[in-house]
Amino acid sequence: MQSLTDLKDNISFDDFKAEVLNDYKIAVQSRECSLLGRREVLTGKAKFGIFGDGKEVPQLAMAKAFKKGDWRSGYYRDQTFMMAIGELTVEQFFAGLYANTNLELEPMSAGRQMGGHFVTHSIDENGNWKDLTKQYNSSADISPTAGQMPRLLGLAQASKVFKELKDINAKRFSVNGNEVAWGTIGNASTSEGLFFETINAAGVLQVPMVTSIWDDEYGISVHAKYQTTKENISEILKGFQRDKTHKGFEILRVKGWDYANLIETYQEASIIAREEHVPVLIHVTELTQPQGHSTSGSHERYKSGERLQWESAHDCNKKMREWIIESGIATNETLTDIERTIKREVKQSKTKAWNTFLAPIKKEQKEIIDLLEKLAKTNTNGVFISKLKDTLAAINEPTRKDILSNARKAIRYTIGETSEESTKLKKWINKNIKEQQPEFSSHLFCETDRSALNVSEVKPIFDDASELVDGRIIIRDNFDTIFNKYPETLIFGEDTGNIGDVNQGLEGLQAKYGELRVADTGIREATIIGQGIGMALRGLRPIAEIQYLDYVLYALHVISDDLATLHYRTKGRQKAPLIIRTRGHRLEGIWHSGSQMGGLLNLIRGVLVLVPRNMTKAAGFYNTLLEGDDPALVVECLNGYRLKERRPNNMGNFKTPIGVVETLKEGTDITLVSYGSTLRLVEQAAKELLSVGIDAEVIDIQSLIPFDIHHDIVKSIAKTNRVMVIDEDVPGGASAYILDKILNTQNAFQYLDGSPKTLSAKPHRPAYGNDGDYFSKPSVEDIFEAVYEVMHELSPSDFPKLR
Repeated sequence: MQSLTDLKDNISFDDFKAEVLNDYKIAVQSRECSLLGRREVLTGKAKFGIFGDGKEVPQLAMAKAFKKGDWRSGYYRDQTFMMAIGELTVEQFFAGLYANTNLELEPMSAGRQMGGHFVTHSIDENGNWKDLTKQYNSSADISPTAGQMPRLLGLAQASKVFKELKDINAKRFSVNGNEVAWGTIGNASTSEGLFFETINAAGVLQVPMVTSIWDDEYGISVHAKYQTTKENISEILKGFQRDKTHKGFEILRVKGWDYANLIETYQEASIIAREEHVPVLIHVTELTQPQGHSTSGSHERYKSGERLQWESAHDCNKKMREWIIESGIATNETLTDIERTIKREVKQSKTKAWNTFLAPIKKEQKEIIDLLEKLAKTNTNGVFISKLKDTLAAINEPTRKDILSNARKAIRYTIGETSEESTKLKKWINKNIKEQQPEFSSHLFCETDRSALNVSEVKPIFDDASELVDGRIIIRDNFDTIFNKYPETLIFGEDTGNIGDVNQGLEGLQAKYGELRVADTGIREATIIGQGIGMALRGLRPIAEIQYLDYVLYALHVISDDLATLHYRTKGRQKAPLIIRTRGHRLEGIWHSGSQMGGLLNLIRGVLVLVPRNMTKAAGFYNTLLEGDDPALVVECLNGYRLKERRPNNMGNFKTPIGVVETLKEGTDITLVSYGSTLRLVEQAAKELLSVGIDAEVIDIQSLIPFDIHHDIVKSIAKTNRVMVIDEDVPGGASAYILDKILNTQNAFQYLDGSPKTLSAKPHRPAYGNDGDYFSKPSVEDIFEAVYEVMHELSPSDFPKLR
């Protein structure tokens, strides 16, 4: 696409007019979608709506500067941009509004996100990368305000990596690092910490990132004076402006209704970011929001009459229309004809999208009505079944919930029956649920042969010459092999580079592989994860290091809302196989206790959670993950770096299987289940229990998500008939998750002779020091006594009360 100056200089006036009028058509089309979209919500056809009205013209300018290979990380008002680059049709816009689950008809998320969340497909149905250099790219949007910013940083940094590291195979991902990452955000959302953290990091890293701030002076109902110091985000960011002696940002300002200047501004931003790898911030002011924030309310409630009048006069579409007429590009009559034609076309596309969405549901409705009618004729409760049938038949525009709800209620009237009619109804219900449930639940994890669960175990190899070394040496040497084997792999985090991480697990590797591949970062956990997500989206294999498990909380929003949902919310059409490396377990002190596991397990479904008991197991997990496409959190044992382990001979090649438990000690009396550093205490307690005649089986979970995919724990319980889960998390945390899996997924209750037990930490963070740990988390004595008590309840005579 060309700038306004290029158009004037290089093509005829007729072609120039055609280009401008085409832009205007897109703006009008987008606005009409917003207007009709709101009506569809208010009439009940759609659930909720947030639209891009008032932001059309600056998005046209952004689209002209956007090139194939570039990436967008935006927010939920960028529909005009997506239409301008040819990645969103009117029918697709309305299919998204109606939550159509057909990915071909609704390619943005197959109905999994509300309208306004946009994406392009980076991988095919088999998980293979497309050629991202030959298409326009949009990372999958999320709703949380400013949540798109951390990922934007990584998308931009990938260009720097591809530009500077020549041994990476960039085919399909980059052309000499010339791609720009374009971000968009509303002015009010710049108040979020994620915005400031990203802006600061981008200035430090000097990456080709262009951030547009759409400024309409409001954040829902709250005016900018309550949002931003000086009511002006670019004013307070002046300190980031680069100068002759300091690197930083280029900050540009432009009015959102000024079509000509917008195009020039975006072309300038593109050149600076693309050619100089300097981040650019564009503050787009004097924008409006004609329909207010969303369909949940009206902006007339909080905007003054004067403001509403100003917005009417400065509507960007209206101002563009005036400019077209004043410039002699088209007459009022010509534009009126264009507007009428587009209104008619958008309405037709809306109707087509609705009918396409409704047709298969209506077909299912008819099928159930016919089945219920036949069932009613033969059933003693026919009058009640007929009532359900009539209720369903009266719904002109049914949902699948309407259909299944009435069908399942009808089944209640056939309990104990085996008639042909009831059998057909049951089969229809079961078949429908089986077919429909994946439309809403699939692709939480990778479902292709690139799933990490498909990577076979390769055991570490030892011989008589295998030396006994600190655990950190195994991690270090394994990473050394990884970086040599996979040029696209890089690691970054606080203290990760120069000193080789705080526990020396990367000692000397920065000197060997360079500051870009083994990198230090600032103290900014959210954007460390964002870097990883963005680079993983572009085909790199990043390992983002969070110094301690507790610090993951600073990045939890990004992991939970973005990384964990990415594959799901694109129905398998984008992937970000980021590995998050951290350390925790059995620490002293409130802030380094590593006891957030229960929260993490419930907040980051979609990310593998791996808890190796030693560094050999941890290294094996890294080797496994790099052969798969799933994102993962690996929690190394902090107190294991100085413990001695035998160094494997097949460094970099041994693989720890994911979702597979390991039995460390066979036993017959009780099954003890644990993981991480606590496992060493369990093993010690099991040895001591033998002295009182209790033979415990000890199982290392190894992988919390996924959990024991072969159901080996229940096989152990079938032998011992008793189970205890020992965990250092707070009560009701990870132990509750583990027990739920054992009882409800593995159905272990049938084998138990007594109540299943959990032994966890106290309901507070650990106090400082050795005694703090002893009195806060399960000790060897706690485990011994808890197991002894179970055996005492079973047989008081054989196991008299201990105390």
